Amino acid sequence: MPRILAIDYGLKRTGLAVTDPLQIIANGLTTIESPKLIPFLKDYFKKEEVEMLIIGEPKNWDDTDTHATPLVKKIVEKLKKEFPQMPLTMVDERFTSKMASRAMIDMGMKKKQRRNKALIDEIAATIMLQEYLERSVR
Repeated sequence: MPRILAIDYGLKRTGLAVTDPLQIIANGLTTIESPKLIPFLKDYFKKEEVEMLIIGEPKNWDDTDTHATPLVKKIVEKLKKEFPQMPLTMVDERFTSKMASRAMIDMGMKKKQRRNKALIDEIAATIMLQEYLERSVR
């Protein structure tokens, strides 16, 4: 069964997470520099079968766009152009970074480890993907 890949896109870094082949569990994949996202995905798709992409949609508490929303919309258009056959779903990413920070505390990570923004982005993508899996009845 193909995987689902989640993207937590940011100006500098992009956190990625992927399901196991049975689409039961979300696992952190990596964090990459945002300009390298498309080449990374092209390479990854050659190695792994991916059925769908999900990408976090930044929204404020009141459902208005954030400063990052236009950036994400721009990469969504680029993804659709580069991978026209790949279904892409936008999902609410509110609080995923805060949840990632909380998860790091709960895992007993030291303060220095918790300052690693790349790790926070990867965990945020994992949380986003796991929530998507839990909401989707397959």
